[in-house]
Amino acid sequence: MSDKSDPLPWYKEGLRFQCTECGQCCTGGPGYVWLKEEDILSISEQLGISPEEFVRDYTRSVFDRVALIEDPKSYDCIFLEGKRCKIYQGRPRQCRTFPWWPEYLSTKEAWNEAAQRCEGINHPDAPLIPFEKIEEQR
Repeated sequence: MSDKSDPLPWYKEGLRFQCTECGQCCTGGPGYVWLKEEDILSISEQLGISPEEFVRDYTRSVFDRVALIEDPKSYDCIFLEGKRCKIYQGRPRQCRTFPWWPEYLSTKEAWNEAAQRCEGINHPDAPLIPFEKIEEQR
């Protein structure tokens, strides 16, 4: 039961998370990795191609938005090689902010459900990420 007088969310004491580089968050779609202009510029620079080439070769238009394409057979992210992200340093904001997404932070139950798919959430060896750091990433 939450205290309605407490203005801070349920995770005010922080949450345990550490990326284990398992690649699970990049697999098993279908889904969408939405791109903003800064993502397109960052990734194209990292790949050493023009933004126009990047958009042509690695994205699709969905609901009037730009999203990364996926592997057509597995639905894995097109930049997943083995269990590693080929563009990790320039990865999209959506990827950089995982798992601090509103749908995972909405309730403790939602967070624990996300932990069933991501071994880094609530990992026993993961550091406690302070509330302030989580809020920066949201």
